[in-house]
Amino acid sequence: MSEVRLDKYLWAVRVFKTRSDAADAIRNNRVLVNNAYAKPSREVKQGDVIAVKRMPVTYQYKVLALVSSRQGAKNVPQYCLNITPQEELDKLTVPRETVFVFRERGTGRPTKKERREIDALMDGFYYDDEFDDE
Repeated sequence: MSEVRLDKYLWAVRVFKTRSDAADAIRNNRVLVNNAYAKPSREVKQGDVIAVKRMPVTYQYKVLALVSSRQGAKNVPQYCLNITPQEELDKLTVPRETVFVFRERGTGRPTKKERREIDALMDGFYYDDEFDDE
């Protein structure tokens, strides 16, 4: 076996729960192969580096061996190596910054103007365009 489809490989090594989830993530540009966007049908080769963006962390995997059938969790280290940098993993332990907008009880739903102000305040916290800059 010299090549395997990207979506099939990510499903086989348990990065995604289903193959269709893997294909959707690839189509939505959340997966890079050797720092380039790919299609689900792209062939993966031994030695490729795959980056998977899952908020808030970008995981990186190195392809050690090719496999096309779903593997048990114990067998996954034979086929891929997690090379995610520690600073990315540290993002998982950072406490969430929460913004609480206080509204008086009984004031009802926010007006259109108040909703825009709330959305503008929240933009900096929830939207991350790391892959869009490339």
